Amino acid sequence: MKFLIDECLHTSLVAVAQDNGHDGFHVNWLGLSGEKDWDLMPRIVAEDYTFVTNNARDFRKLYCNEEIHAGLVIIVPQVVPALQRDLFTLILEEMAGGDELLNEVIEVSIEGDEAVLTRYSLPAS
Repeated sequence: MKFLIDECLHTSLVAVAQDNGHDGFHVNWLGLSGEKDWDLMPRIVAEDYTFVTNNARDFRKLYCNEEIHAGLVIIVPQVVPALQRDLFTLILEEMAGGDELLNEVIEVSIEGDEAVLTRYSLPAS
């Protein structure tokens, strides 16, 4: 898979993707920092990126308008980079069987001391 990491998340998530056998890119490194969310969507879709963000509210709305997309990963809590890496690693381990996220979202949240993964279709089938 090919992940694009949003500017609201640490650049070290790129290495997490790469260490798990995926391509990884960061919005900042592609000259897209400061772009409006809706201006990112055409590139995300055209280049078949699975987008990784913690901006759940805005990107859920944008992804609802896409007929076909390569998936959305939402790291719900705003946490320090080390915990972002741990949560992203959990998501990648969940997908280790080669599962694509075609028209799907995986969200990770923290409830108590546990990370909780939720996977659903978007737009809803």
